[in-house]
Amino acid sequence: MNGNQTSAERLDTYASVHQGDRVIHDADAHIMEEADWLLPHAEASLRERLKPVFVASVKPGEENEIERWRRLHADPVEREAAEAEIMLRKNWSALGSFIAADRPRALDLMGFRSQLLFNTFTNDYLCEAEQGDDLDFAYGMARAHNRAMLEFCSVDPRLLATAYVPLADFGLARATAEQSIKDGAAALLVASACPRRHSPSHTGLFPVWAAAEEAGIPVVFHVGGGGRLLDPQYFENGLPPVPDFHGGAENFRSVDYVAIPGPPMQTLATMIFDGVLERFPRLKLGVIEQGAVWLPGWMRSIDTAADAFRRNEERLQKLSMKPSEYVRRQVRVTPYPAEPTGWIIEQSGPEVCMFSSDWPHVEGGRNPLARFGAATEGLDETTLDAFYRGNFIDMMGSALAGVDA
Repeated sequence: MNGNQTSAERLDTYASVHQGDRVIHDADAHIMEEADWLLPHAEASLRERLKPVFVASVKPGEENEIERWRRLHADPVEREAAEAEIMLRKNWSALGSFIAADRPRALDLMGFRSQLLFNTFTNDYLCEAEQGDDLDFAYGMARAHNRAMLEFCSVDPRLLATAYVPLADFGLARATAEQSIKDGAAALLVASACPRRHSPSHTGLFPVWAAAEEAGIPVVFHVGGGGRLLDPQYFENGLPPVPDFHGGAENFRSVDYVAIPGPPMQTLATMIFDGVLERFPRLKLGVIEQGAVWLPGWMRSIDTAADAFRRNEERLQKLSMKPSEYVRRQVRVTPYPAEPTGWIIEQSGPEVCMFSSDWPHVEGGRNPLARFGAATEGLDETTLDAFYRGNFIDMMGSALAGVDA
C-alpha cells in the first residue's frame, strides 16, 4: 500500500485484492486480552490464585494505552479512521481486537466469511499450568479461558471460538472436551508439545478425539502451545542481542522461527504411527500459525520412517495407508505469508494448506491477501478455492453450521 494514500484510499486498495467474489475463511485470528480478562470467568475458588495474564507489547508502553484506545474506538471520528485502516492498525489500536461488539464490523470490513479465534497471550500460562502438579488449577484456568473465548465470540456466529483442553489427566480432559463442545466451542485447542505424563497418542485420550470426531469439530495446535521451543543457551553466543521480528526484544527471531514446527511435527507423527488417525478417520487436526514450509519434507520423512521400521513394528503394519495419506485426509496447516505457499501446496497436495491472516497481529502483515495471492500465482482455480475456502470448511465441519460457508 502507498503510504501517501488517504485512509479511504487505503481501504479501497485493500478491498481490491480480495480477488473478486472469492469466499475466504480466516483460519487464524486473535483477540487481544487484557491482563485481568480471565478473572470474571473463573470460579470463585480460583480467582485469588490467578495471576494477571502477561500482556506483551510491540511498542514500549503499548499495554498502558488500552483504556485510551477503548475511548477512541467509541469516538465517531476516530472510528471512521479505524475502519478505513482496518488492516493497517494492529493490536489494541485495531477496531474489534478487544471489544467484542466491534468485531462483527471489523470482520465485515476485512471481507472474511468467518474467523477461527485464538487468545494472544494466555497460551504460555495455560501450558505452564498443564505441565505443573496442580491439575485442579490447570483445568480451572482452562475453563475460565474457554468461557472468555465463548463470550467474546457469542456476538456473531462467524466468530469461531477455540476451547483449550489440557491433556494431562484423562478423565478431566474428556470432561473438558465434552463440556466445551456442549457450550458451543468450534474447535478444541490442545498443546502441540507432549504432555508431561504420557504420549499424546495414549489410549486414555481416545475419548477426547472421539468427542471431537462425533461433534464434527477439529482439534487444533497453535504456536505458543509447545512449551519452551529452544534452550535459552542458544542465545548466549557472545554477540549483541538480536531484535525480534517486531524490532523489540520479545520472542520471535530467526532461530526461534526454525524451532516452531518441531512440537507439532513430533506430536502428529506419533499420533499417526500409533494409529490415532486410523482409529478416528473423521477426526480433523489443524496446525495453526506454525508455518508450513516444513510440511513436504516432513511428509516424506514419516513415509520413509514407516517403510524403514514397518518390518519390526506391529503398529506400522496395522496402518491401512501411508502416513502422508493420513495427513492429506485429516491434517490442515496454515503457511506463513512469507513462505513459498504455492510450492508447499504443489509438494504436499491441494488438500492441506489454508489461508490465515493472524489479525490483528503484526506478523500477519498489512495485506495478507496480496502476499498469499502473489505466493500462489499460477495455481489452478480449484486449488485456490481449496486454500481460501474448501480446506477450512473440511476442517471445521459442523462448527460452520451457522455460517454461509
